[in-house]
Amino acid sequence: MAAPHTAGQRAGRGRGGSERVTISDIAREAGVSVPTVSKVLNGHAHVAAETRSKVERLLAKHQYERRTRRREGQARLVDLVFNNLDSEWSMEIIRGVESVAHESGLGTVVSAIHGATTEERRWLDNLTARWSDGIILAVTELRPAHAEQIRALGIPMVIIDPVGQPDPHVASVGATNWNGALTATEHLISLGHERIGLIGGRPELQCSRARLDGYRSAMQSAGLPVDDDLIAEGDFYAPRGEQAARELLSLRHPPTAIFAGNDQQALGVYRTAEQLGLRVPDDLSVVGFDDLPAAGLSSPPLTTIRQPVAQMAVQAMRMLLRYLETGAFETRRLELSTELVVRDSTAPPRKR
Repeated sequence: MAAPHTAGQRAGRGRGGSERVTISDIAREAGVSVPTVSKVLNGHAHVAAETRSKVERLLAKHQYERRTRRREGQARLVDLVFNNLDSEWSMEIIRGVESVAHESGLGTVVSAIHGATTEERRWLDNLTARWSDGIILAVTELRPAHAEQIRALGIPMVIIDPVGQPDPHVASVGATNWNGALTATEHLISLGHERIGLIGGRPELQCSRARLDGYRSAMQSAGLPVDDDLIAEGDFYAPRGEQAARELLSLRHPPTAIFAGNDQQALGVYRTAEQLGLRVPDDLSVVGFDDLPAAGLSSPPLTTIRQPVAQMAVQAMRMLLRYLETGAFETRRLELSTELVVRDSTAPPRKR
């Protein structure tokens, strides 16, 4: 894996060692958007003549080094971009992408933009200055202007687990989140649980909404009330799982089972249960989502919904490779199935 670019790298530089200048600097000085500068750089026709002239004067003034096509013998690279690299989910995505990229002779440049506008802009400036064969985005959200800049550069892109309803014009790979949540909740209902808590994800994420809807559907289909007191908002990290579990278990009528929304939050539930003197699954059943390696190693091993995270990355990389070979995507949206993995963290509720 190629080393990520550092935050301090800038895209263009003046000849003779003068101060580096980014396309964001050019856009700011010209009073136009970054995508407009990208269009000028790449010879797109849909730019007003006056605007084009102004941008070109500034590019010449700062002696901006334009992004050139990959030279013969130059390494083939794919950019893999995350918000953060502090989760097993990210590591699984990297593993899946690299397994295919390396077989195909491509290197990977891994970057984390931490959801910050400045770091996102720096990454895009670096992208404009060098050659990338394609991009795989595993980020929560990419700002519309920055997505437009990528399109203006003409770099093919595939999104893993998009934040909202998948854009029909952008290739993406996801999983059956609704069905997975339905299956997780139905499993708990089949064991005899009626008060089932849910710790969801960030509400703006498509996967969070789909999992909440799957949970609600399973409860309603079983004739069980959907109690809003049993639904806690999460963020897919263990500390919030721990906190939300404490909130749910402090209710006057606490849940006998919790669907934690993902494995990291489920492990947070484990910690709270231990702190409260509750045993899993004797006193509280817990189900996660993802089936990351930690799920099978936890104590007790976690019942979870297997989301094929690494396989999603493999498929995203194969979609990108297919585009590079043919100039077209065979499909714009691919959804991989999920499945229930029953381990030792679920059992019938204790008689009270």
